[in-house]
Amino acid sequence: MIRIGTRESQLAVWQADLVKDLLAKHGYTAELVYIKSEGDTDLKTPLYEIGVQGIFTRALDIALLNGDIDIAVHSMKDVPTQMARGIVQAAVLPRASYIDILVPKPGAVFSEGATPATIATSSIRRQAQWLNRYPNDRIENLRGNVNTRLRKVAESDWNGAIFAAAGLERIGLRPENAVELDWMLPAPAQGAIIVVCREEDKEALAACANFHDVGTALCTAVERDFLRALLGGCSTPISALAKIENGELVFEGNILSRDGKQKKEIRKSAAVNEAGNVGQDAARELLQNGGQAILEGITNGQ
Repeated sequence: MIRIGTRESQLAVWQADLVKDLLAKHGYTAELVYIKSEGDTDLKTPLYEIGVQGIFTRALDIALLNGDIDIAVHSMKDVPTQMARGIVQAAVLPRASYIDILVPKPGAVFSEGATPATIATSSIRRQAQWLNRYPNDRIENLRGNVNTRLRKVAESDWNGAIFAAAGLERIGLRPENAVELDWMLPAPAQGAIIVVCREEDKEALAACANFHDVGTALCTAVERDFLRALLGGCSTPISALAKIENGELVFEGNILSRDGKQKKEIRKSAAVNEAGNVGQDAARELLQNGGQAILEGITNGQ
C-alpha cells in the first residue's frame, strides 16, 4: 500500500486522486493521507510576507521524512526549486493549461482596460504584470483555496480576481465568463503536477516512473532553473514558460518590479536535446541586460 500525502483542499485532493488512479492502472494500491499545510491555515497574510518558499509543501515534506507517507503530490509551482534534503522528484505529470484567467463577478462581463478596476490576487507576479499593463488599476489581496477565493469574488465589490486556469478546470469550477489572460506569462511550472518521495524509496520511484512525462519534466525544469538562477520566490515577480515546438524548446521569461513599472524579458530557443541549460543561460542574460537592477530594487524593498 502506497500512502499518498495531500493537502485537504478540493484541488489538492483531486490531484492526489489522479495519482492514486494512475498507480492503480499499473497494479499499485494506494490510500490518501491528509496533511494540513501552513499555507492553508493562514488565509490573511499575503503569500509574499509569510516566508513563502515551501509554504504549501513543508508539512508534507516533514511527513515524508518522518515516514508517515510514501509520496506527496503538489502543484509544481508551489514546490521550492531546492527541495528538502532526502526528497526527490518521482514523477511529473503531463501539463494542463498554464494560462492565467480573470474571473469577474458572477454574471458580469469584464472588459480589460475599459475603466480603472479593482483586481484581486495574492500573487505578486500577477499583480506586477497586471499593473504593468493597467497602471491605474488597484490590487486587493486574495487568499484561500479555490472555492474560498471564488466565494470572496462573488461577495466582494471587486471587478474580478486572477486564477490559474488549470486549478479551476481540474475541479470543474471555471466560470463561463472567465477571461483568458494570454498576455500574462505564468509562474514557472504552472499547470504541472509533481510527485515526490524519499530519495531511498526505490518502490515509490519505480511505481511513479510509469506515468512520468519527459516533455513536461524538461520544460518545467528549464523554467525552475530560470527561477532558481534569479534567486526568486513568491516575493519576486518572475515568470517563465517553456514549450516544445517542432523539436525545439522555446523559452520566455521576465522579471518585473512589484509595482509593474519596470520590466525586463527574454526569449531563447534550443534543440530539445541541447536545452538543459536554457533556463540558467536566460537568467544570466536577463540579469546582465537590466534584470539585476530590478532584482536589487526588489531586495531593497523598492
